[in-house]
Amino acid sequence: MATRQNSTNGKPKSPRIQVVIPELICKQLTILAENQSRTVSNMAKVLIQEGIKKHLEKENNSLMSGNKLNTDNFRDSLERQSIKRLKGAPQRIRYLKKSDNK
Repeated sequence: MATRQNSTNGKPKSPRIQVVIPELICKQLTILAENQSRTVSNMAKVLIQEGIKKHLEKENNSLMSGNKLNTDNFRDSLERQSIKRLKGAPQRIRYLKKSDNK
């Protein structure tokens, strides 16, 4: 769980997390941070934000395509059905009034 600390003026700081990563990823992260003149921590934050954004977009696209498939399948099944005519004239619907039983 992320921990939250207070700064010296009493305002809460952003949540902090600890992540254990392999040494190779740490070196790659350091190189990326140096290339973009960022701190390693800030570079990790940016990469996490981008990864979350891509992940959510991918999820939304898969949900949308799944819904589209379901809609297409439903439409296709309706179009394949034969046309059936109703027999006889439509019946009138009679609504009964509530009687006052006093």
